[in-house]
Amino acid sequence: MAAATTAVLLFANQLLPASASAEPGADSEVDQPQSGQPQTELAEPAPPLLHNVTYRVRADGTSRRAVVAYKADDQNINSEQPNLLPGQTFEVNTVMADPNLAGLELSIDWPYGSNLHCEILVDEQVTVQADQFIAPRLLRPKDDPLYGVLHCGAPLDNPSAGAPAPAAVPALPGYPAEQAPQT
Repeated sequence: MAAATTAVLLFANQLLPASASAEPGADSEVDQPQSGQPQTELAEPAPPLLHNVTYRVRADGTSRRAVVAYKADDQNINSEQPNLLPGQTFEVNTVMADPNLAGLELSIDWPYGSNLHCEILVDEQVTVQADQFIAPRLLRPKDDPLYGVLHCGAPLDNPSAGAPAPAAVPALPGYPAEQAPQT
């Protein structure tokens, strides 16, 4: 009878799950590092650090139909048409992972002239500042298509590191590559 009871207990012990010790520092063979092998823990990668970017523009003079184009984030460009009266500042805030991509363009309509000013602040520190005087003109200058435009920071047409570069326009027969007509 004792032998039968022992056999039943051993069989029942096989059916029940073994309990594990959840106490830190519990002695077991699994917790002990093997000598000569360093233990490493795999950590999840940290999310990218985001930066607060503030764009400020001002036009001191007559400037109608002003357009402010700026990097809204690392890949997208946004534009606004604020009323830039003399002495007033237009400001817009955004968040970017790479503050080196922050850039803006301020343009005013060509018959008008003004002192244009822009600033880019990253995490409340001025990183880029530019000023330009745009003289009033009766006609648009033919040799300067960007007359009346102030560039500040990174160019807006640069693709970010992860974005594909725009494809080059192939040259048509009879035209040099830089003068090929756009289709």
